[in-house]
Amino acid sequence: MNVTAHTLHAALLTLSLTIAACDGRQNAGETPAGLEPAEVITVDGSSTVFPITEAAAEEFQRAHAGMRITVGISGTGGGFQKFCRGEIDLADASRPIRPTEAAACAKAGVQFIEIPVAYDGLAVVVNPKNTWATSMTVAELRKMWEPAAQGQIMRWSQVRAGWPDRELHLFGAGVDSGTFDYFTEAIAGKEGQSRGDYTSSEDDNVIVQGVSGDENALGYFGYAYYEENRDKLKLVAIDDGDDANGKGPILPSPETVENGTYRPLSRPIFIYPKVKSLDRPEVKSFIDFYLTKGIPLVREVGYIPLKDREYEIVRRRFNRRKTGSMYQGTDSHSQMTLEQRLAQ
Repeated sequence: MNVTAHTLHAALLTLSLTIAACDGRQNAGETPAGLEPAEVITVDGSSTVFPITEAAAEEFQRAHAGMRITVGISGTGGGFQKFCRGEIDLADASRPIRPTEAAACAKAGVQFIEIPVAYDGLAVVVNPKNTWATSMTVAELRKMWEPAAQGQIMRWSQVRAGWPDRELHLFGAGVDSGTFDYFTEAIAGKEGQSRGDYTSSEDDNVIVQGVSGDENALGYFGYAYYEENRDKLKLVAIDDGDDANGKGPILPSPETVENGTYRPLSRPIFIYPKVKSLDRPEVKSFIDFYLTKGIPLVREVGYIPLKDREYEIVRRRFNRRKTGSMYQGTDSHSQMTLEQRLAQ
């Protein structure tokens, strides 16, 4: 299980996918007054949020000739580092900003607006040839993934009596990923608490490839990546032990993520624009587009849109330039709904 992918991992951490605007023959859009076509909007961060931002960027550029947006993947933590250093206009994040990250931004004079853009569930997946792990409890996931499991829980038979005596190969998010932070807090009870002897990557496609090619594997990543690869993977239903959230094991789906029965692995995901960047008309125009015409793209790329009233509150907060985080000083896994947080 001491598997690493250092070469590929390093390449992925430096991956920057540049979405260039189409030329005049392909793009009938026009650049609105006040938007400079030579300007570049820079985005980096979560691989989970990347598909939504990529889709919004493509549509925005089709509508606005000459605009250029670069969207990079360095994980939520890596994106916030660049954001707080003032290197990018917008951070993609699959978890709320940490107090330490917010403090780093404040020290650097970087103000931000926290914008939830969609809901996502974390999918626990196995290889399609796995016939035994159809469901798991949170306690069993913890037994697999907690720090004490490192070098100790190495076979499926150690997780549940009756499961085969086969090697257990784990794939999961890298430590710079917001998905890693969220999963470890939800399962191990504390952010960042995880065994280290697993194959890690900030790019979910690496995990898809690993699990789909290994009958003894288990991994986790955003539900949207399962939807894109459902012919290669099998979902595991999760039982949190609380019948109030839905009795027995629950599979992630748009319905169970939105109605809150898929716990504790459902969450909102975010973008964080830099307030100073909003003084540039092209950046403000892109965020306006993201929160209006970009909403249908959320479902198209496999995520769950917020409720209409939640998007209304988000747009009002953005237009008022309400800065800071709704999550500072509170547990991101608390029973507060997103709408309740937005109303604070």
